[in-house]
Amino acid sequence: MSKPVTIRVPEELHAQLQARAEAEGTTVTSLITEAARNAVRDPRLEGAAEVLRAFVADNAAAFDAAFPDDAPDRLDSSRRAA
Repeated sequence: MSKPVTIRVPEELHAQLQARAEAEGTTVTSLITEAARNAVRDPRLEGAAEVLRAFVADNAAAFDAAFPDDAPDRLDSSRRAA
């Protein structure tokens, strides 16, 4: 269930929000909701995906060697199985 929240923004900001929402094919409400989610996101998670990707890339060969039967298919530069 969602709760309504009323905020006041300057007309210029509202116009910018409307223009961006139209450009992205979404709504002003969706833009503001996403901004609110970002505002309360745990800062410790910032960059976590990039750190995990780097760890996997740096250690993939070692994992594949240790668990050869479980090694996933690798993708080439065109994102196809190598």
